[in-house]
Amino acid sequence: MAKPFILNQQPATDDWHLLRATEGEDEATLNVPTGQVIVPLATWQAQPALHNRHDVGVWLNNTVEPEHLDLNWSAFPVIALDFPKFTDGRSYSIAYILRNRLGFKNQLRAIGDVLVDQVFYMTRVGFNALSLREDQKIDSALRALNAFTTPYQGSTDDARPFFVRQGA
Repeated sequence: MAKPFILNQQPATDDWHLLRATEGEDEATLNVPTGQVIVPLATWQAQPALHNRHDVGVWLNNTVEPEHLDLNWSAFPVIALDFPKFTDGRSYSIAYILRNRLGFKNQLRAIGDVLVDQVFYMTRVGFNALSLREDQKIDSALRALNAFTTPYQGSTDDARPFFVRQGA
């Protein structure tokens, strides 16, 4: 069963394969297949042959600080940010940093324990692709994207706070 997937606030087919190491497997030596694949950052860093492929994206765990890495983030067609548990929100901050401080414009996707309750907030900080957990319903997620009509805080989708938007 394929995971429910949303791209640019629409149901979509996920054409990318997410590569994860199994327990005891070294991320640096993973065998990367041909085709569109998202690999762990450690795999990409350890395998220079991947640097010239335009069909390879990376996924970051929620402890990575992208602003401290000397990488051309815009060269990746896809960056996926992991949510190992829905209660761990560090990837929200990483998404915001990638979009607003590092200028990443390509596909930014949420992976892992992604629940319907989170999708509105994920899109606010810059995610445009959501790989929902298998038990989540795509129709519910699409409705949740429009749960609020006027958020108070400024964010990636509109940096102006509510009081400034009201005066505009």
